[in-house]
Amino acid sequence: MAGQTKPALRRRYTRVMPALHAAHVPVLLVTGPVSVGKTSVAAELSEFLDKAGVAHAFIDVDSLRWCYPRPAGDPFRVQIATQNLAAIWTNFAEAGADHLVLADVIESRAELSRIRTAVPGAEVWVVRLRATVETLATRVYRRESILARDRHVQRATELAARLDAHPVEGILVETDGRTIPAIANEILNRSGWLAPVYG
Repeated sequence: MAGQTKPALRRRYTRVMPALHAAHVPVLLVTGPVSVGKTSVAAELSEFLDKAGVAHAFIDVDSLRWCYPRPAGDPFRVQIATQNLAAIWTNFAEAGADHLVLADVIESRAELSRIRTAVPGAEVWVVRLRATVETLATRVYRRESILARDRHVQRATELAARLDAHPVEGILVETDGRTIPAIANEILNRSGWLAPVYG
């Protein structure tokens, strides 16, 4: 009507990715180098899924491997992380979760087998977050203790180069200069897990 302003569109999300089957578990794996923002983005994804009514769990796999001393043949404690993931997912599934959001570093597609071992029936979508080496170093120095900074910068640089040379993802998302909600929105749209609705 003339003279009236059109009401602003309000974005919300609706669920479009149902559990594939009782024996299949949709898994959204957020990966990338150290300090790229995996945990923060995965937590934001969990918030969106919660608001859309999607029964799910969110697990930061790094927290499942914080155990010392490091095994001689497993410096990143992959085995204990996989065992803990299996145990925790069982509890979450029994509580009603039928989707799973993970934050973890993987360096090859072959590593997805350990997720499928821990989460029977896992159907994995891999999302890689990318940032410049300069951005990664800035984030490391902002968040890590003094003793860990140099080690984490080195690891972040190595991983960034390796993942660019040998991509593991189905979806690549740039993070430089962007907010966490914007990154999560892109992932949800491109993965098809949730679709935006206006109303």
